[in-house]
Parts: sequence; structure tokens; C-alpha cells
Amino acid sequence: MTLTAQRHDVGAVRRWSMLGASTLAQAAGAVMVHGPAFLIPALHDREGMSLARAGLVAASPTLGVMISLVAWGAVTDRRGERFVLLTGLGATVAAGVAGAVTGGTALLALALFLAGASAASTNAASGRLVVGWFPPERRGLAMGIRQMAQPVGVGVAAISVAVVADTAGVHAALWVPTAACALAAAVVALVVVDPPRPERHATAVANPYREDSYLGRIHGVSVLLVVPQFVVWTFALAWLVQERDWSPAAAGTVVAIAQVAGALGRIAVGHLSDVVGGRMRPLRWVALAAAATMGLLGLAAALDLGVAVLLMVVATMVTVADNGLAFTAVAERAGPFWSGRALGVQNTAQFLAASAVPPLVGLVVTGWGYAAAFGLAALFPVLAAPLVPVREERELS
Repeated sequence: MTLTAQRHDVGAVRRWSMLGASTLAQAAGAVMVHGPAFLIPALHDREGMSLARAGLVAASPTLGVMISLVAWGAVTDRRGERFVLLTGLGATVAAGVAGAVTGGTALLALALFLAGASAASTNAASGRLVVGWFPPERRGLAMGIRQMAQPVGVGVAAISVAVVADTAGVHAALWVPTAACALAAAVVALVVVDPPRPERHATAVANPYREDSYLGRIHGVSVLLVVPQFVVWTFALAWLVQERDWSPAAAGTVVAIAQVAGALGRIAVGHLSDVVGGRMRPLRWVALAAAATMGLLGLAAALDLGVAVLLMVVATMVTVADNGLAFTAVAERAGPFWSGRALGVQNTAQFLAASAVPPLVGLVVTGWGYAAAFGLAALFPVLAAPLVPVREERELS
């Protein structure tokens, strides 16, 4: 084997190890941020909370993520990915332990808020790690694999957090995401190395938001598309338990299967974007598919059709497929000296919308039922599809 081939093999091993570590970090963060959604049945049935109040507690980590993402992105731009991942995951573990050992709803909500604010570090740094180590023609696939971490993390939470909360209580269930984040921190410490960066110069550090509306439109589209995603993520398990009389274990298993399907869908869509040579056309296709599946889910749920559960699985898969495409496009457009902040803005906008979903949809479910909530969620991707900047991406390329 030649020296060039050996260097290529070493580089490939390093890239894929970075992808594995970043995916694990993102998955662990997702268990912490999205796991509290699966506490809603226990908070409602065991603690006597209304659905709206339980949804507000479940949204606490999302609020924490929302306020800290841009700050984590700025730190990533200055200090690098490894520093941010280790610092953030360590703080997440500390907040998770605090939530598990303290009592009371107010302290639980505060601990979840701090855990979310700390776990936001994985959103800011892990995606940049992948973009920095992979070439453009492989980024769609690589980012699709990295983005599968979020639905996989939600799946792990669905199959574990709900069951532990049902058998041992709400606070005990927080040991699941805490342990996941501790494991991820250990792997990051062993594996992660910051990717090489080009030298700074005036054009490299210019504010990309001042050049055109491309990034702003992607942010807007992503905000609209996150609504049906979080409607399904937050209320699918509660719908199966309360509306269809499933046990928490059975419902959690189905939700976990749906999340695995969503993870595979992200990989497929990411690879598709590499094949077609752009991120925006597949993003528009995903928006149209999300509108169709959420509308059908609402109709099937209203008619109490058996196919509604299958449609829930399909909707879970489709509504998560856009994240990797938008995330990759933002990082590519912003460049190595702005992508941390741009990705922070991207995720902050998404989590701002996502944090409003549990309490507001809880009110919709209380007043009109789950079918209405699913059907109304279909309107958001309908609005998003024409806003996707397909033509602008072609002009930039």
C-alpha cells in the first residue's frame, strides 16, 4: 500500500470516528431534551396535572435549548467543537442528576430547563464537526447519519423514559438521559478532534446574512416544518395511551420503531441530496410529503381507523426528514467562521416554535381532540413548501 493510500485510509477512519462520536453526542442530547415529552402521561395521571401544564413542564428543556443555542454557536466558532461538546455534556449530566434527586414540580422544571440549555451544545458543535471533516460530495449522507441521532434519541426516550416513569416515578426516569449524556461525554473525550480550518481573512468572516435572504428563508421554512414534527413527537405516545387504550410500554415501543424509521429516512434523504446535487429540492419534496401525511393522519384519527397508527409511523418518518437538509445547507452557506452562529440561529428558531407546541397543542387536544391537532399541523408544511429557496440555491452554486 502506498503512503498516499495509507493517509487516505487514516483520514477516512478519522472522519467516520468523528461522525460516530458526534452522532452519539447528539443522540444523548436528544434523549435529555425530548425525553420529558414522554413524562406527560405520568405527570397527567400520577401527578394530576392538566395536559397543558404537563406539556409546559415537558417543554422546559426545549426552552433552555432555545435561549442558549446562539451562545453555544458563538463559543464553537471561537473555541472549537471539542471544548463545547465536553463542557456542554458535563453540565447536562450535572443538571440531570439535580432533576433526578430533587422533588417538586418547580425544581423539576428548572432542572430540565438547565439540562436543555446545556444539551444545546451538541446541536451547535456536533453538526459543525461533521461538516468540517467531510467533503461536500459526502456531506449529505454524513449529515443524514448524524441527524438520525435525534429520532434515535427520541426513540430511546420513548421506550425507556415512559416505562421508568410509569413504574418508578417521574424523577427516577431522568436517570436515563443523564446516563446517556455521561456515556457520550466519555466517548467525546476519547475520540473528538477539531477539524482543520482555513486561515481567517475578510471574505471568510463576512456576515452571510447581509448578502441575501437565502439563510433567512431556510430558517423560516424550518420553523414551519418543526411544528408537525413536534406535534407527533410530543403527543403520539399520549394519543396511543389515552385515546386508543394502549399500555405505556406498547405505545413506547411503537413510537421507538417510528423514530428508527425516521432516522433511516434522514439518511436516505441526505444521500438523495448528494445525488441530485442540492439540498433545497429534496427539502421541498419533504414539505409536501409532510403536509399529505399529517392531513391523512388527522382524518384517520377522526374516523378512528386502524390505519391511523401506521400513518402515525409514516408521519414521524416524514416530518423529521427535513432537518439534515436544512442543517447542511446552512452550514455550507455560512462557512467555517459563521456556521456556529448560523446553526445556532437555525436551531433557536426551530426550538422557539417547538417550545410552544406542547402547551398550545395540549389546549387544542383538550378542546377539540387529537385528530384536530394532527390535521391542523398539516397546514404548516403547506405554507413552507413555496418558501424553500430552490432557485436561489441554483444561483449560488
